[in-house]
Amino acid sequence: MSKRIQFSRTGGPEVLEFVEFTPAEPGPGEVRVRHQAVGLNFIDIYFRTGLYPAPALPSGLGTEGAGVVDAVGEGVEHLEVGDRVAYAQGPLGAYAEQHVLPAEKVVVLPDGVDVETAAAAMLKGLTVQYLLRQTYPLQGGETILWHAAAGGVGSIACQWAKALGVKLIGTVSSPEKAALAEKNGAWATIDYTRENVVERVRELTGGAMCDVVYDSVGKDTWGLSLDCLKKRGLMVSFGNASGPVEGVNIGILNQKGSLYVTRPSLNGYADTRERLEDMAADLFAMLESGQVSVDISQRFPLAEAGKAQEALAGRQTTGSTILQP
Repeated sequence: MSKRIQFSRTGGPEVLEFVEFTPAEPGPGEVRVRHQAVGLNFIDIYFRTGLYPAPALPSGLGTEGAGVVDAVGEGVEHLEVGDRVAYAQGPLGAYAEQHVLPAEKVVVLPDGVDVETAAAAMLKGLTVQYLLRQTYPLQGGETILWHAAAGGVGSIACQWAKALGVKLIGTVSSPEKAALAEKNGAWATIDYTRENVVERVRELTGGAMCDVVYDSVGKDTWGLSLDCLKKRGLMVSFGNASGPVEGVNIGILNQKGSLYVTRPSLNGYADTRERLEDMAADLFAMLESGQVSVDISQRFPLAEAGKAQEALAGRQTTGSTILQP
């Protein structure tokens, strides 16, 4: 027997149950991973609340973990029992001591990346990789706006942007978070609780505004994000922390300067084994070089996943958070 978090109905953290279960044997093309660390991400809350529907209930939760392969299904050639591995793309069920998933979603960890770092960095780091290197291939010299710059994804983005020679302006909610974002390489920060974001962006850029805005907040920041873009700038809406963006009149993009908008996801970029391997290699190279480091600021026992999600949703966390099976 093993243990996992599951939910039988959608709702608040109270719907999460810590239960015993019997892990399946991996089928053809699958592996089973014994977790040493599990990643915590906002998308987990979306599934728990029903914003993103789970395939069936009761359901496991979580899409990111790292550990050791303890069983391999038929036809799997790139993984062996005992390999140190990580993954970021589900299926749901990472909040568990063991998890069975398609082998094509699992990558081997290089010696220079430990399992806790991998569990904290895979989803967030691969997200930053596609946002900065593919959605808009930054070349250096651009000015970008990044909401929630002191969070797990934002902390990695600040470092990666600095390494690319990009000026990242980060929004934060406190002086402490501003200091953290600047420590990680943000060119400038804006405390949205005290400052007008659009006016401050205008001041910082001398009126030029931003080439790209990266917005994981959603409903609450949609309008101001568009106002921070220069003509023909790109709005990248990649999250819904405040709720989904709805009722958008596409004509607003014309009115605000022939803007572009995209709503990307990791699954839309790491959609083949080869692309996943290339993206992971880019992330691991940044981690091993020291240009990007992961601050694991919070650790919770797996049984306290609900408390961990409350802290994340309440913006009480900085950097990354992991669950410990």
